[in-house]
Amino acid sequence: MLARDEDILQAAETWRAEGKGVALATVVETWGSAPRPIGSNLVIDEDGRFLGSVSGGCVEGAVVSEALDVIESGAPKMLEFGVADETAWKVGLSCGGTIRVFVEKVE
Repeated sequence: MLARDEDILQAAETWRAEGKGVALATVVETWGSAPRPIGSNLVIDEDGRFLGSVSGGCVEGAVVSEALDVIESGAPKMLEFGVADETAWKVGLSCGGTIRVFVEKVE
């Protein structure tokens, strides 16, 4: 079952209230058979806990890793994954298509 937007936002608020750094990853563009639609979210805290989904499990690990860098640096990142990308097989997006995910720190 997918997490609801309300649950994702509540997790972000809870983690921020605990004093944790938090990042939000959002699907901003897809092409082909991307498993999650534009607007899908994943929230990540500085300990690597996360809730939500941007790819149905294909790239979440890579997004969490990048989000930890965003939390530390404060600099947002645009991530792109796809079959033509050299990381496609590494992260498991072998089903086809591409996905672009914007990751930003939650202040």
